[in-house]
Amino acid sequence: MIKKRFVKVILSFLLLFSVLFCHAQIRVGAERTEIYLPILKNKKVAFCGNQTSLIGKTHLVDTLWKLDVQLVKIFCPEHGFRGEAEAGALISSSLDSKTGLPIVSLYGKNKKPTPAQLEGVDIIVFDIQDVGCRFYTYISTLHYVMEAAAECEVEVLILDRPNPNGYYVAGPVLDTQYASFVGMHQVPIVHGMTMAEYGRMINDEGWLKNGVHCQLSWVPMECYTHLMRYSLPVAPSPNLRTDEAINLYPSLCLFEGTAISIGRGTAMPFQVFGAPDLQLGDFYFTPEPIKGVSENPPNKGETCRGVNLTDSAVINMKSIQNDFTLVYLIQAYAHFLDKNKFFNRPDFFDKLMGNSIVREMIMIGATEQEIVLSWKSELDKFKKVRKQYLLYPDFE
Repeated sequence: MIKKRFVKVILSFLLLFSVLFCHAQIRVGAERTEIYLPILKNKKVAFCGNQTSLIGKTHLVDTLWKLDVQLVKIFCPEHGFRGEAEAGALISSSLDSKTGLPIVSLYGKNKKPTPAQLEGVDIIVFDIQDVGCRFYTYISTLHYVMEAAAECEVEVLILDRPNPNGYYVAGPVLDTQYASFVGMHQVPIVHGMTMAEYGRMINDEGWLKNGVHCQLSWVPMECYTHLMRYSLPVAPSPNLRTDEAINLYPSLCLFEGTAISIGRGTAMPFQVFGAPDLQLGDFYFTPEPIKGVSENPPNKGETCRGVNLTDSAVINMKSIQNDFTLVYLIQAYAHFLDKNKFFNRPDFFDKLMGNSIVREMIMIGATEQEIVLSWKSELDKFKKVRKQYLLYPDFE
């Protein structure tokens, strides 16, 4: 008992130290040019990134271009190269206005680079800010980039960045029969890994098609630990604009498979939830089209009643928290007028959750504690596997 208390005190001290002293000193992989510029020398380089691929306030592509790195093309994920497209929007291939480099979209029908698109490429530099959630599609893009590169004998270099939800692991591990672009791997909803750590897991767990193995390397960060709460300097996508939204995202994104709005089309996406038929809360909002962010939001033009999760005065739910929780889902289902219409996209909900069990348990009135027990065994197994791929001090 004394030993456990001592460990908790040490962890608390390390967390405080990391927040006070290390956060400002973190050097992300992109900043460590002294490590990777020699690797890129005399190689034809493709870049996979978006608006988060920065060194300070300068886009990494612009920096590499000025340093005479032989950039030949750009691959961009969901939301586009400059991050201006809303979730699910069709991204067209084009030219970068600053460098004239061809931009190839890796969203829509072309999620995986083709051999023709990789012709003449020696190495792909991958630098995208993730948020540490299984259904955030940047890790799926990483998978396909690694897979295509392995098949074409092209190297992949990941420039690592912090995970703002990297201080814990939670949620059900994906059942592979529910695998999709919003969940490709047997990991929980919150996996607690950085992009480089995750790429190592993809490679060494044999998740690439036909067991191919990518020639993978990475540039780690300086002064980062999984104890940190990290505030992102730039929004990773149009609807994740604040630290609160990023922390709430793993819990609230599950509502995308229901009749509940999570604030798309408002000034507070992923910080509120509600619906016209929800008998819960005293916060009201009306989703409206926002160009380039939410042009056709759920419940468009309808007044929604619900909860503002950034307002500390509203909380009357038990176990309310910013870390992953099912409380919001359970309470919303309990207070929705027509329960037959709550899970209006059940197949998509199950893909996001990674199984159908959770939806079925919510429908029969199971508690959060009962549902969490249903995935505990698989989650414990994942935690052991995860440890093998970590590059930074962990939270436990």
